[in-house]
Amino acid sequence: MTDIFMIGLPITLLAMLLFGYDQMHTASGLDVIVNDPKAHTNPPNPIASIMQISLFLITYVWLWHKSGQTPGKKLAHIRVVDAKTLENAPYWKLTLRFIGYFISLITLVGFFIGLFRKDKRALHDLLSGTAVIRVF
Repeated sequence: MTDIFMIGLPITLLAMLLFGYDQMHTASGLDVIVNDPKAHTNPPNPIASIMQISLFLITYVWLWHKSGQTPGKKLAHIRVVDAKTLENAPYWKLTLRFIGYFISLITLVGFFIGLFRKDKRALHDLLSGTAVIRVF
């Protein structure tokens, strides 16, 4: 929740400034996929969507690489690291981790895999070679 407000809100406000307030009331990509009538009457702007996802990717990957933490992870005293070295992960692994979030979200199981693993790594961590560790 912390990251949604501290990272997501500024990105959303920027999108509103660049694409207009009405853009925030368009159909989502999911509406298009499930063929919701809203997707036909008020289709999403693909440029705005790509910009928002790109800004999220850049922000998350940069924060994970810089300190291993987003504001929410810092508040929770956890950090993203390379699973083998336990040091800051390289950009390519962190980018793969970000993409892995979508795979975990689509399958839903991806987020819950960590509950059944001794190392507590979720699908996006397994795909990217990263791990989340506690920091004090």
